[in-house]
Formats: sequence, C-alpha cells, structure tokens
Amino acid sequence: MLTLTVLAYLAALATVIESSTDKLYPVVDTCPLGEFPCGNLSVCLPQPRHCNGIQDCANGADEENCVDNSGWPHLFDAFLKTNIQESKECMLDLLPDICLCEGRRVNCNGKELLEVPVVTSNVTALELNSNRITSLPPDVFIRYRNLERLHLQNNSVKYISSRAFSGLYVLRKLFLSQNKISALRAGVFRDLQSLEWLILDENKIALIRQKSFEGLKSLFFLSLLNNSLQELPRKSLCLEMPRLNWLELEGNLISLLQASTFQDCTALTVLALRRNKIETIEEGTFSTMIRLIDLDLSVNRIQELPPYLFRNLQNLKQLNISNNPLIHIYDDQFDSFVNLQSLSIEGVEIPNISIRMFRSLNNLSHIYFKKFEYCGYSPNVRSCKPNTDGISSFENLLANIILRVFVWVVAFIICFGNVFVICLRSCVATENRHHTMAIKSLCCADCLMGIYLFFIGAFDIKYCGEYNRHAQLWMESLQCQLIGSLAMLSTEVSVMLLTYMTVEKYLCIVFPFHNYRAGRKQTLVTLISIWVLGFVIAIIPFCDKQTFGNYYGRNGVCFPLHSDVTEKPGARSYSTGIFLGLNLFAFIMIVFSYTSMFYSVRKTAKTARQSVFDHEVSIAKRFFFIVFTDAMCWIPIFLIKILSLLQVEITGTMILWVVIFILPINSALNPILYTITTSSFQSHIKLCLQMKCQQVGLKETPRSISTIYTHANPP
Repeated sequence: MLTLTVLAYLAALATVIESSTDKLYPVVDTCPLGEFPCGNLSVCLPQPRHCNGIQDCANGADEENCVDNSGWPHLFDAFLKTNIQESKECMLDLLPDICLCEGRRVNCNGKELLEVPVVTSNVTALELNSNRITSLPPDVFIRYRNLERLHLQNNSVKYISSRAFSGLYVLRKLFLSQNKISALRAGVFRDLQSLEWLILDENKIALIRQKSFEGLKSLFFLSLLNNSLQELPRKSLCLEMPRLNWLELEGNLISLLQASTFQDCTALTVLALRRNKIETIEEGTFSTMIRLIDLDLSVNRIQELPPYLFRNLQNLKQLNISNNPLIHIYDDQFDSFVNLQSLSIEGVEIPNISIRMFRSLNNLSHIYFKKFEYCGYSPNVRSCKPNTDGISSFENLLANIILRVFVWVVAFIICFGNVFVICLRSCVATENRHHTMAIKSLCCADCLMGIYLFFIGAFDIKYCGEYNRHAQLWMESLQCQLIGSLAMLSTEVSVMLLTYMTVEKYLCIVFPFHNYRAGRKQTLVTLISIWVLGFVIAIIPFCDKQTFGNYYGRNGVCFPLHSDVTEKPGARSYSTGIFLGLNLFAFIMIVFSYTSMFYSVRKTAKTARQSVFDHEVSIAKRFFFIVFTDAMCWIPIFLIKILSLLQVEITGTMILWVVIFILPINSALNPILYTITTSSFQSHIKLCLQMKCQQVGLKETPRSISTIYTHANPP
C-alpha cells in the first residue's frame, strides 16, 4: 500500500538525517551553555557564529545542517517528485483525437472540453485539467474500474452528483482543485474505498457535512486549501477517515477549534491550519494526536493558548505559532515537546520571555523569533533567527561596520563645527546681537545630536562582541531612554529654531518697512520658550508608561522613528503628531519663507533698476542650499513615517542609515550655512584679522627701527 510505503520512506529518511546529525555533532561535555562544537572537533563556538554564512570552524561544520528539515512536508515534497516509469506506447483503443496517450494514461489537459470524454475502460490515469467542465453527472466514471488517478483541476465544476464517482473502487488519487465546488453531498465518495489522496484546494466549500467523507477508509492525504470553510463538524473528522495522516486546512475562515473535531485522529502526523481566523482553541483539541509530527497554527488570531494544549504531543518535531496576537505564553507551555526540533514564534511579542520557557527543549535545533534579542533566552538552540534586526546584531549594537566607524566621524564633525561657531560668535562682536543669540542657541541644540551619536558609539564599544546578551536590558535601561530623549530634544529644538530664524528673516526682507523688530527681551523669551517646549516634547513619553510603553527603547539606537504593529496607539499618535505634524509644518514654513524672500529680492532689484545679477545669483544659491539640506534631512524621515503608518515593512538597516547619516545633516551643516558662509560674518572676520594685523604691526615697528639702528651703528 502507498501509505505504508510513504511511512517507511519518511521514517527511514528521518532516521538517516538524525543519525548523520549525531555523527556530525556528538555530545561534547566541555562546551558551556550557549556554545556548540565544531562537528567532531573539541572546538566550541558561540551560538551566533553557527549558521551565519561565515565559516568559523576549520572543518566548516558550523555551516552544515543549517537547513530546517524538521517537518515532514519537506520530505513529502521529495517523495512526490519520484515518477514511476511506465511504457510510453499507447495501450488504449478508444480516446478523443485531440488527447494524448501513453501506456494506459490519457492526457486531455487544456482541450476546451465541456464534459468528460469517453475512453477505453481499462484506463488507469485520466487527466482533464484546464478544461471547461461544469458538472459531474451520475455514473460518469462507472465503466473505469481500473482508474487509479483522476485529475480535474482548473475546470468550472459546480455540481457533483452523489453518484459521480460510483464504481471507482481502486482510485487512489483524486484532484479537484481550482473549481467552483461549494458543497460536498453526503456519500459522494462512498465507493472510493482505496482513495489515499483527495485534493480540494481553491474551491468555494463553506461547510463540511457529517457524512461528506463517508467511505474514505483508506484516505491518507486530504487537502482543503483556500476554501471558504467557516467551521468544522462537531463530531470527529476521523470517524469516516480513520487512516487520515495528513490534513491541510490552510487559507480558510475557521474561527474555532473544538476538542471533539479531532477526537479520533490518532493516525494524524501533519495538521496545517495556517491563514485561518482561529481565535479560540479548546483544551484537549490535540490530546489524541499522539503521532503528530508537524503542527502549523500560524497567521491566525489566537491571543492565548490553553496551558495544557500540547500536553500529549511528545512526538511533535515542528511547531509554528508565528504571526498570532498572543498576549501571553506560559513558562511551561512547551515542556511536553521532548522531541521538538523546530519552533517558529515569528511576529509574536513575548513580554514574559525567560530561559525557563525553552529549557526543556533539549532536541531543539532551530528557533525563529520576532526580535533577534530574544535569542539570548534560548542558548541551548544551535540556530536562532533572526541574526539581526538591521540595526543591531548578535555581536554589536550597530550591525553595519561602516556605520560603526562613521558614527564617531559624524559626531566629531557636528560637535567640532558647532563649538567652533559658538566660540567665534562669542569672540567676534556683531551688530545684530539678537541674531547671534539665536545662532548660538541653534549650535547648542545641534551639539546635543553629536553628543547623542557619541553615546551610541560608546555603548556600541561597551557591548562589542556580546550585545545580544544585553540587548533587552539595554533597550529598557534608563541610559537608552535618556539618550533617546536627548536626540528628540536636539531634533525638535533645532527644527523650531530654524523656523523662528527663517520667519524673522522673512519679515525683515519681505516687509522691510515694518516697524516691529524683536528686541533683546523678546528674543530671549522666544528662545527660552522654544527650549522649554523641546524639553516638554522629549519628556512627555516618560510621564505615562501605560500610554507610551517603551517609547525610546524600541530599537538599539533608542530613536522613536519607526512604528510597528505592536506599538501602543498613544505612542504612535504622539510620534505621528511630532514628525508629520510639527516638523512637516515647520518644513513647509521654511520652504515658503525662502521662496517668498527670493521673489521679494528679485522684485526689489528690478524696481530699483540696479545691476545686481551676481548678487541675486549668490542669494539664490544660498537659499537653495538651505532649503535643499532641510529637504535632504526631513523628506526621507517623512516618507519612512508615512510608510510605517501604512504598515509597509521597513528594514532596520534603513532606519540605521537615517539616524546616523540623514537625521544629523542639519546639525552638521547648520554652522556652515548660517555662520561660516555668510558674507556679514566673513567681513567681520576679515575686519578683526586686519585690526589684529595692524596691532601686531604697530608693536613690531619700534623693534625693527631699533634693529636697523644697531646694525648701522655697531658699538
């Protein structure tokens, strides 16, 4: 029988894989927890260096057996590809001229047939895929007593008579996928006593009646992928299919799993329930599945798994509960999985994660988390994914070596440039002291961005080589919260100061005869107000943890730019208000003001009939670079925020580049744009230098005269 053949083949192959794994990785008592041997060598390597794409062991054993072959679907796919060689010479007398024949197999695929054709009765395989057949009337196949395979995929079958498959006592495989079947009549498969494979994928089946599968005593494989099933029968499915080994129910609308549905499914080894709408699983649902090897519950709506749901699944090798909104996993949830080899928990936030949760999984070789820092809680697993979130890696806080170096370079450029301008502005007296106060304030805000980057670089060095051990604690630490708020303070104060300075300049140029000019007191009050507002913006997320959660600690660089599905609504609304509200408004104001200023300068020049083309060009260049640098800094940030709100996947690497290179653009260039390159500042510097030179010249003149006199009149 095919069932025994499949079982024997898979069992043998699994044994070979297990034995080969044991030979490659014998138990080495000298390896500490979190490290694994280099095959048969006595060298031990830590978990992050296994299966990372780099050969670290001399014999290359750290990159072997990295493919997850824990479940049977992979082995089953290989089994399906084996073809039985039969004679190609046609052995049938009667068949349509448009069909092909090999041995006792008929191929009528894609021939626009409207009904089942008449062929010789001793046919063993009939392929009618991709035709226009709409119904299967009674006794349509009754004369084909030797038929073993029947293919009816990709037709338009809506109606199947309860006697459509009468007489097919030796049929082993029936393919009815990609049709328009909405219901299965009771007893429709009654005569299919030898049927082992039944494929009903991509139909419109919404309900399984109690006797829909009556007669399928030998059924081994049942697939109902991508149908419209909303519920399963209360009585056990396996009462009518006692030998059912493989059940595919992926892509349906099932919302509840009742304990009675799988009560007698003792032979079941693979159960796939991926992409349904399951919200509730009753305790004891899987209690009788003692032979179950592969269980897939991913992409559903499960919020909590009953504490003893997996109690009797000692033989399970692969479990997938990824992409469910689980709010809690019990510490002993996985204790019964003594043979589990692969565990997928991708897309699941585990607030109560602990080493205790995975301690009993002694045979686990592959584990998949949502966050790479969770891997620190499963040191007994050789292959843990993901290795990085794009921002940080197992070894380092900053995953990219280029950014690990340039974080120091950018921080130095920002701090040096702004401190240099503060010192120059303090030493060189200018007429517009109010503007100088604003420039110094802007430099102080930009300096904070440099200090933030210095801290990121310092903590990257501190955790070098072992970041994964400290990742969770780092992101929840007070240090991360403080430097994150420092970056937010720098960013927002800088944005508001740039807007204030732009508006002030706009009023002076566009309305030159306006009587109001900000005095020292008004300027001081405005600057203090901006700093106070910046502090408030940065500190608000600390006030209510329930609303904002870990606002600054959602990634290794502690900057709250990227939203994800697990972010609290309050935090998402707040960051959206800051980045797409306040900052976008400020950017639009700056662009509008500089455009209006340039237009006003040109209009004034034409009215005065002055030859000021070169002056206009210099002003245009200056305004262009100011607006261009602001656009370079903020447009990528606006786009990332919008895409994250639209739930578009954004890689952590992109966030890292934005934080290290794009966000500090204004902080690095503001000293140049607003001070060093301005004509007024340059003229003041030249004047100061000339005065200094004159003072030095006056001091040197008496000395030179004395020297000349001495040489002319030696003693």
